[in-house]
Amino acid sequence: MPSLYIDGSWTTGSAGTAPVINPFDASVVTEVDQAGRDDVDRAVAAARRAFDSGPWRQTSAGERGAILGRIADLLVRDKEEIARTETLDTGKTIAEGRQDVDDVTAVFRYYAGLAGKDAGRVVDTGSDTVVSRIVHEPVGVCALITPWNYPLLQLSWKVAPAVAAGNTMVIKPSEVTPLTSIKLVELCAEAGIPAGVVNIVLGDGPSVGAPLTEHGDVDMVSFTGGLGTGRAIIRASAETVKRTAVELGGKNPNIVFADTDFELAVDYAMLAVFLHSGQVCSAGARLIIEDSVADAVVDEIVRRAQLIRLGNGLDDGVEVGPLVSAAHLAKIEDFVASARAEGANIRCGGARPDDPELAKGFFYLPTVITDLAPGSRLITEETFGPILTVERFTTEDEAIRLGNDTEYGLAGAVFTQDMRRANRVANALRHGTVWINDFHPYFPGAEWGGMGRSGNGRELGPTGLAEYQEIKHVWHNTAPEPQRWFAGGTEGEKA
Repeated sequence: MPSLYIDGSWTTGSAGTAPVINPFDASVVTEVDQAGRDDVDRAVAAARRAFDSGPWRQTSAGERGAILGRIADLLVRDKEEIARTETLDTGKTIAEGRQDVDDVTAVFRYYAGLAGKDAGRVVDTGSDTVVSRIVHEPVGVCALITPWNYPLLQLSWKVAPAVAAGNTMVIKPSEVTPLTSIKLVELCAEAGIPAGVVNIVLGDGPSVGAPLTEHGDVDMVSFTGGLGTGRAIIRASAETVKRTAVELGGKNPNIVFADTDFELAVDYAMLAVFLHSGQVCSAGARLIIEDSVADAVVDEIVRRAQLIRLGNGLDDGVEVGPLVSAAHLAKIEDFVASARAEGANIRCGGARPDDPELAKGFFYLPTVITDLAPGSRLITEETFGPILTVERFTTEDEAIRLGNDTEYGLAGAVFTQDMRRANRVANALRHGTVWINDFHPYFPGAEWGGMGRSGNGRELGPTGLAEYQEIKHVWHNTAPEPQRWFAGGTEGEKA
């Protein structure tokens, strides 16, 4: 089956095909079509027509909400198929894949309920003869560019509010993990979204992403991914003054005070960084722990990290799957090599597993590194892998300073039994999300996004919908009279 969807039809691409690789054993899952610049142009033109002159602009918010509800129902129907595909595509465990589908379903149901709830507002002008209204309208044609780590989930955060607001869109998923994005577009069509409203083109950044972000008929770019690509998108979008919303990852602190329950400290530190092999934008890769308990907690993390069960995400009992690609595995190896060169202490991991059953896949052992110098690459750069670094503090002020000692600002956590201290630290951290005695949870009704180099804009919540809306002021003078501002008009009337 062709894998590009343009103007309501599945079609082949002009740039051949490319394999989708299973990270578990490097086998080919399938081949997918690759778009060229002409395919991008066709997709944008279809989205432009659908927005400017198609029936989509005439749909009510209630109708769009009903479509989102139908998509949610279809996700429930196909949950097991989608979860399995996500595992084959990304390497994550099937349990994570199922949870992703549940989370995606919740996002579509949330925006189905939110669509049409905000009817704008009336502004009091002080005049009985003037009605002043603030209304929300769709932005227009949106380019939605998503990452490889949570392809379906991250796409839902964009598609659902974009549809709720009445936009049209061209989707460009990561070329590494496109399969569940293709499936979601199938469900959008099945749910009744008209031709041209949702389009998908496949390919890499230079061939497809760049022409899409530079295109003069694209009104907005929403991107989740790396800092370098995000900067390039912002620069390209500036030429045509597009709206941009970019989430660019993080280097997220997990601050643990000495009064934290020992089991909670260990368990959440491992969950924060080793879930999905650390390939999570909000991963707690920096354990910042009070010095008096650091040795005991880190020793236990090291012990347990060596017991984590790696393997095929489709198999029962597997706790962590592989990294997503050979290229990403090489990047993780380079990070650890730089730590060794600095003289850091690799407490565990730091290598590929020696299990022959894992030899073909892109596996890397859960790794804990201590004794890194301030400013080390592993402390300052987003590693996006199963690497935990350890930093120590003795005072609350020092913990806050370390937690904010990053150019990023996506997420962070504080663990303590002292709720006053917890709130002081949470208030002081410059991160878009701060968890207290928890790590990783999000839900559709709460905004998600970062500060600093973690990007701009917000996804989820009411603000996530507002990102895809323009605000218009409509001034209605119900009893207009000549203003006679210019003398010529007054003299003409007298004549």
